[in-house]
Amino acid sequence: MSPLKAHTPKHKIKENHSLERTLLHEFGGAFIGCVISLVVMGGFTTDPAYAQTAAKQLFGKKTAPANLQARAIGSYAKGCLAGARALSIDGPAWQAMRLSRNRNWGHPNLIAFIEKLAVDAKTYDGWNGLLVGDLAQPRGGPMISGHASHQIGLDADIWLRPMPDRRFTRKEREEISAISMLKKGTRTVDPKKFTMAHFRLIKRAASTPGLARIFVHPGIKKALCDRAGSDRAWLRQVRPWYGHHYHFHIRMSCPAGSTGCKNQAPPPAGDGCGKELSWWLSDDPWTPKKPKKGAPKVKPKKKRQITLSDLPQACSAVLDAAPVTGLQNTSANPSRFAPSEPISQLFALPRSRPLQN
Repeated sequence: MSPLKAHTPKHKIKENHSLERTLLHEFGGAFIGCVISLVVMGGFTTDPAYAQTAAKQLFGKKTAPANLQARAIGSYAKGCLAGARALSIDGPAWQAMRLSRNRNWGHPNLIAFIEKLAVDAKTYDGWNGLLVGDLAQPRGGPMISGHASHQIGLDADIWLRPMPDRRFTRKEREEISAISMLKKGTRTVDPKKFTMAHFRLIKRAASTPGLARIFVHPGIKKALCDRAGSDRAWLRQVRPWYGHHYHFHIRMSCPAGSTGCKNQAPPPAGDGCGKELSWWLSDDPWTPKKPKKGAPKVKPKKKRQITLSDLPQACSAVLDAAPVTGLQNTSANPSRFAPSEPISQLFALPRSRPLQN
């Protein structure tokens, strides 16, 4: 009898066999190390109480990525991340912000995208460098605070404040704020703040293959529509959403080979500058709906927390896997972790070229 069977109730053996086959298929050779880790911990995570634990508590405690093949698992708002890579907190054209959160982790495709976007935008678009906000936790999953998405290592927040000519200190990275692009008290951008460099940066990001969506405030979407000219195909990827006037939110498509990664449905056809945007700029989306006359008062339901059992099965293995070794704790560099070797270019990006407009 295998060690896993010896520590598992009979009625769970069939279930665990299915899980073993799933993990072997999904993680390949890395599954062996995962099994060893799980055996030491007493078998696969089948304890009902553990499975009903708030997933944000479990993933929020992990300080290093899972030593598994890189893979985005599940959906953007209900999943996890295996084999995450860290965005170096300082690069030739970027700085990572809010380092205490330890959210500068992502799928290697996202890391490569950010690095190239930063360098190209500085070279061609008049953008001095990216200030990068939250990506994902070391193993993805729900977060203790903040985002509903950012769970599978394919989301990133890029500040709309350009990088200065100097490096921020660790303290400054915690305290300095992003800058709103809106005129105070309106849903319209302030042209003194939102410049053509902002326009070119967002256009470059939205024009890159592998980019699924960019979320911006409706006022920013309107400014992009107004300035786009005849080259408008990229506007389809730029979606209006609440907030997002201090930063824009990048979302990558599922990488090839990420079994179990669920893409969002493609954006509607067209540039999105018509009726949909007019609705976003009206009062309707921003005004709470009044209850109908005579309708009984309904007490707001407390939002149910996502538990481990709500996530894909493979996320249990991601949680229980051994951490990646070789991470450098760099005291001279204001980062908890930096990758032990440079991150290679892992997917094709378009050749660098100046963008018009």
